[in-house]
This record gives sequence, C-alpha cells and structure tokens, in this order.
Amino acid sequence: MVKNIAVIRGDGIGPEIVNATLKVLDKVADLYGHTFNYTDIDMGGCAIDKYGDPLPQSELKKCVESDSVLLGAVGGDKWNNVPGNMRPEKGLLRLRAGMGVYSNNRPAKIWKQLSDASPLKKSIVENGIDFIIVRELIGGIYFGEHKTEGDTATDVLRYNVSEIERIGRIGFETAQKRNKKLCSVEKSNVLDSSRLWKKVMHELSFEYPDVELTDMLVDNCAMQIVKNPAQFDVIVTENMFGDILSDEASQITGSIGMIPSSSLGSTTCGLYEPIHGSAPDIAGKDIANPVGTILSAAMMLKYSFDMEEEANAIEKAVSSYLDSGYRTADIMSEGMTLVGCKKCAELICENLKKE
Repeated sequence: MVKNIAVIRGDGIGPEIVNATLKVLDKVADLYGHTFNYTDIDMGGCAIDKYGDPLPQSELKKCVESDSVLLGAVGGDKWNNVPGNMRPEKGLLRLRAGMGVYSNNRPAKIWKQLSDASPLKKSIVENGIDFIIVRELIGGIYFGEHKTEGDTATDVLRYNVSEIERIGRIGFETAQKRNKKLCSVEKSNVLDSSRLWKKVMHELSFEYPDVELTDMLVDNCAMQIVKNPAQFDVIVTENMFGDILSDEASQITGSIGMIPSSSLGSTTCGLYEPIHGSAPDIAGKDIANPVGTILSAAMMLKYSFDMEEEANAIEKAVSSYLDSGYRTADIMSEGMTLVGCKKCAELICENLKKE
C-alpha cells in the first residue's frame, strides 16, 4: 500500500522526535510491504523565519492533499514577541481548521512498566488508568472573536447544535468501541454554551442506547481525574476544557512525553502529534522522548490507513522496549538504562516484529 504523509518537523525538539518516528515508520514499511512517501512542510516558528507566516497557504494545501499529517511540535521563546495573529501556534490553529479536523482524541493510559512514575498514590494507580478524552478542536473560545479595546479584552465562546452533535457522535462511537461509558463534561451551572452542550448530548444519547451517558462539571472532572481516574472510559468535552483536562490526564500517566493524539474530521486524512510542546531548552541535545510521536504514528496507521496490525506491532515494540529497562531522561528511574532520542527509536525498531 502507498500512502503520502505530510511531515511537519516544526521547532525545538520537533525535528528530533519526527526523525526518530520516521525510522519506525520505515521499518513498518519494510516489514509489511508498504510505501510511505514523505512531503516536508514548514509550519510554526521555522515558517515564520522562512516566509514571515506560521503556515503559508501553499503549505496548508500540501497537508490537505496528503493522506495524513505527522506533526512534531511548534513554538518557542524566539517568537514570543511576534504579533499575536502571527505566532507559531496560529499556524497550528489554521492547520486544524483548514483540514477540518474537529475531533482530537487523546488517550490517557499508564504503561505498567511506568506505574511508579505516576504522581498519584499507588492505591489509585493500581485501579487502572485507561481512558480517552475526545476534545472538540475547531470551535469554542479559541476560534471565537478576540478583541482588546483599551483596558478591556474579550474572547467569545460560541457553539451551535451541529458542532456539538458531530463531536458528540465521535464520543458515543468511541465509547461503543471501548467500555460503553461516556462522560460529557461542561459547565452548565454557569455557561449558556454548556447548557446547550448538555441538552444536545442528552438528545443524542437516545441514538446510542448501549452507551451509558453521565454528566460532570469541568471543575469536578479535574478533581476526579486525580482522585479516581479508573471511573472514566471516554470523556467528551469542548475545546478549552479538553485542552486543560487532557494535559492534566497526561501527567498522571507518568510523562507527557509518552502520550500521542489523533485529530480527525469527516475524512480519513488526520493530524497526528504528541501532546507535548517544543521544549526548546532541550532541543538538539538528543534527550527528548520520541515515544509520544511514535505512538501518534501508530494511531495514524490504525485510524487513517486501516493498518491495525501494523499499529499493534508498534505498540508491542514500545512495550518491549520498556520491558528491557531502557528509559529517556523524562521517565528515568533507578536501575534503568538511560538512552537518547535516536537510540530509543533504534531500540523500538529492533523490537518491531511482524505478527
């Protein structure tokens, strides 16, 4: 099978973790007889330096025309003083909107080999951490009107029924494939947008009688994620709440460097990226953890390319790598062997086996 992948290395550690991931994808291609064609895309700070634009239209076009997009990370202190509408992160928002990827799925799963790395009490971790946050990605306050007049600033939070319905369906369908439990998170005791969200979710629930729907206020959800994460199967929520909760969820699993994500819309052309940032302080030092990006590539194979066996092979290779006692600096512990970004990818490739 031939697939065309748009590759955005980006800024900071982005090039390192993406290069490591491409080695793993190349090994998968060799094992299973696929061809992955890579097209380099400039986005973020590197695109500002090159074009004066965080995502030129010509680069966005290449992404939309690809079979999927693999992204490292964008941004950094170097571009803190550029105008707000030209910051590196604006390229990412423009990419999501241009691709029409409205659903961001972020798994929060603790690997058994890293259970001691979780900041939660052992008794909580032993109950299990394995849930997915389905975050609406191209609506809400991030995409509303932003305005500053004198000493007053305004950001508009807006959702309509169709936007809530389409992300709600992703939540229900994801729950159907797991343990059939869906928690809808909002702030309906305060916000009109959340009251609409809750109303639409309950109307949708009649179409999915096999899924148990519960409601939770976002502040309570933030507490419950650290108090009793085992209660969650799938969480569905709006853009800003999902952004915050998914970062919180990543920390209870031991390292943000281990967490992948997928962003999908109405087509199979998706955006796949680790959830961490560009970490410019460690860029170029070969100490970044590429596993989040490697697992994001596995999600690409599974959800966009229908290559479930290949995706499972990558996940098993990562597990074998961890079993062997190798660790990058962010998950290093006593008795383990420290490795860098490049070596990590090499070891995962060595553990890649065709079933």
